[in-house]
Amino acid sequence: MFEAVEQLEAERRGLEERLGAPETHADPRLAKQLNQRYAELSRVLAAKRDLDAVVDDLQAARELASEDPAFAEEAEGLEKRQHEAEELLRRLLVPRDPADDKDAILELKSGEGGEESALFAGDLLRMYTRFAEQHGWRVELLDATESDLGGYKSVTVAVKAKGAVEPGEAPYGLLKFEGGVHRVQRVPVTESQGRVHTSAAGVLVLPEAEQVDVSIDDNDLRIDVFRSSGPGGQSVNTTDSAVRITHLPSGIVVSCQNEKSQLQNKEQALRILRARLLAAAQEEADAAASDARRSQVRTVDRSERIRTYNFPENRISDHRSGYKAYNLDQVLDGDLGPVLDSCVQLDLAERLAALDS
Repeated sequence: MFEAVEQLEAERRGLEERLGAPETHADPRLAKQLNQRYAELSRVLAAKRDLDAVVDDLQAARELASEDPAFAEEAEGLEKRQHEAEELLRRLLVPRDPADDKDAILELKSGEGGEESALFAGDLLRMYTRFAEQHGWRVELLDATESDLGGYKSVTVAVKAKGAVEPGEAPYGLLKFEGGVHRVQRVPVTESQGRVHTSAAGVLVLPEAEQVDVSIDDNDLRIDVFRSSGPGGQSVNTTDSAVRITHLPSGIVVSCQNEKSQLQNKEQALRILRARLLAAAQEEADAAASDARRSQVRTVDRSERIRTYNFPENRISDHRSGYKAYNLDQVLDGDLGPVLDSCVQLDLAERLAALDS
């Protein structure tokens, strides 16, 4: 595996030349892609240099150990460092999902539990918003249908990074592990007897697609307009500003009514449609790929209940990684990092195991 690093050095030199070219700076999207790849390669090559230095020091310590016992002790420490350096480099060389460097679109929908589920969807949105703020990301509301008590029957937001980010630190690369059914156990505001109820909300995470990622033929779209409505069906607009777009070949339907302008709602709906089409294309490619390819590009089984939020015990449990902590209040306030890290480490372990098999 480590032999491939020499090829990466040549690739990075080529990137340096391209990053210095005027035409690269004239294309912000290309410049961002090249900078992200350059940062990724730099981490790998730095890890390889560290490993080479440790190996050289270890060889020297072993040669001198017969003359001075102190070098034998040093060699033991260097052997441990060599193992750690090899493991780091091995992890960095594991193929990543190319979509990990993209921004994300999150769709949250209330599920079983009625109004309580809609309120929980609102709590999840607040959690993601706080987490995004801690990372310096921007959260943009694309569409929302509120419930009577102030929750969300459905809400869609875009989570966007500002400028270039470190490999694996982009919104989709982290938030993709949030896709699935989230279960909550607590006493609803509508419960008069103080009994704990269980309800759920669904989260769908998509990499945000740019126009060059997905080609959409206008002839494949059916666009309908209608009047926006608020909680309980109350009209919030006297004009037909809400937009529903149906992608005829795939059957995907997207509606947006959050903006007062029909044009703005159309643009938001197209953004969501592009993201869904990109995700569908990726899933289709994964299904047709070999086992090795599927191990490189992971998909999320959105039908499973991935996490439980237990309010009486202040406990959060992730059912995939086995993570459990009793700081639910802090997690809901945006301290989602340790939970996501457990999912990242599990994903990495599974991909490493697939490479070894």
